[in-house]
Amino acid sequence: MSMTIYRHEHDVLLSLLKKHRKEAGLTQVECSKALERPQSFMSDVETGSRRLDIVQLRDLCKVLGIGLQDLIAEFERLLEKR
Repeated sequence: MSMTIYRHEHDVLLSLLKKHRKEAGLTQVECSKALERPQSFMSDVETGSRRLDIVQLRDLCKVLGIGLQDLIAEFERLLEKR
């Protein structure tokens, strides 16, 4: 099995996070600030150079205004379409 950062699923997750950030009307800087992280945090997340653990993903979902379960359900639906 290949490393997750090289898998289609990882790309789908990153796209979803970026989509929800934009729908929330937030910049990468605003998201990073809301999470009390360095300015580059969201850029690193969205480019895949920084991975999130489940707790960080939950925190990010709160900032983006989407439930973690809703994000996961959307993620699974997109994967099923493939």
